[in-house]
Amino acid sequence: MRTLAWIVAALPLLLLAFIGFRYLVRGTPIKRVRTASLHESEPEVSDPGFARVLELLSHVRLERGNGVEILCCGDDTYPRLFEDLAAARHSITLQMYYCKPGQLADRLRAVLTERARAGVRVLTLWDAFGSQSLSDEYRDALRAAGVEVALFRPVQWYALEKAYNRSHIRVVVVDAEVGYTGGFGIDDKWLGDGRHEDQWRDTNVRFTGPAVHGLQATFAAGWAEATGDLLTGEPFFHDAGDADADAAASASADDPRDERTDDVEAGVMHCAPTVGSTVAERFLALVIGGARRSLYVTNAYFVPDDGFTAMLQRAARRGVDVRILTAGPSTDVRSTRFAGRARYEELLAAGVRVWEYQPTMIHAKTIVADACLGSVGTMNFDNRSMVFNDESNLVFRDDRLGRALNDIFEADLRYSAEIRHDEFRRRPWTERLQERVFWTLTRVL
Repeated sequence: MRTLAWIVAALPLLLLAFIGFRYLVRGTPIKRVRTASLHESEPEVSDPGFARVLELLSHVRLERGNGVEILCCGDDTYPRLFEDLAAARHSITLQMYYCKPGQLADRLRAVLTERARAGVRVLTLWDAFGSQSLSDEYRDALRAAGVEVALFRPVQWYALEKAYNRSHIRVVVVDAEVGYTGGFGIDDKWLGDGRHEDQWRDTNVRFTGPAVHGLQATFAAGWAEATGDLLTGEPFFHDAGDADADAAASASADDPRDERTDDVEAGVMHCAPTVGSTVAERFLALVIGGARRSLYVTNAYFVPDDGFTAMLQRAARRGVDVRILTAGPSTDVRSTRFAGRARYEELLAAGVRVWEYQPTMIHAKTIVADACLGSVGTMNFDNRSMVFNDESNLVFRDDRLGRALNDIFEADLRYSAEIRHDEFRRRPWTERLQERVFWTLTRVL
């Protein structure tokens, strides 16, 4: 009887443990994009009505009047970023996932403290996991200068259910007029040109116009959770409709990384964790399904599940030029690379072309379909980003910007090795074993 009583008492705990396990390994449900008629094709990304479909299903509103500048490495990004921060007059909001002590962290602290002492309202939100390398002294120095500092989802025994859901977001908004997002972090490994060892290759965007309000709203959602304060009104949401003169400047034809466009139709997509279908997966499914000519994906952590593997295969088989660029031997997460490689044979057999970046770690997260619709931001092509993380992406529909992102993709291919189907099939059995082992862990990597 005593044994039976123990079993009965343990059943609720076992049930809760099972529920928790299922929650931590959940995936995304979408397998395909369908229309009302089996014979009707998915909406094309170039179709005027596609933006409305995107808004309804992915909660991103595309508006005209944005100035967008693509920044492809630390040498492109940080001079512009620190120039804008130093020029702030009213407010700075900064939300960052990855931060580590070093030259960039010191420079950021200096400019934020200087602006706060000058009377600028400075709010900073740091992911408790990604920024754990920053010392208490670092944050105390910010607070002493008047910078408001908050941690996003610190690990606490009474809130363990939140610990697995991280804020992978990058937000910098200056005076509610200039916004930045992308894959960059505050760590010296992002310095450089992205073409040499230990100088990470990343893609970021600087933008002005209505899309800045969407980025500020993304920050406001995280700040409300971390502090209890919901930001609104001045100085956070005043008119951001006028793009600055820099965004209207024409790009140099010799270097696609200098591309700048004005009057871009764009908006910010904030992806947040949920149970079931997510904004992130709906967006990717719509873009893949809507491509007709080309689909170029650059992603640091490319680990498509069964559904997305099938979607990419179908796109290639209907004649779309599908190309994937992902991390090579210099990856910072070898387990994720092996897991992604487990899908290469299926993709290559269907006509998808795959490259791996060689000089250094490629950390970019971009997608562009038919050289007209795409995104730049923080979202990886893996289960963690689509299900468990908060992410921020600038989504656009613009021919000039689309061509510029295509040009950047093709420039990166010159530094990459293409994976050939016949050669890849002859890889050692030890690699195959590692791929299968890590593929079984894809929902928790």
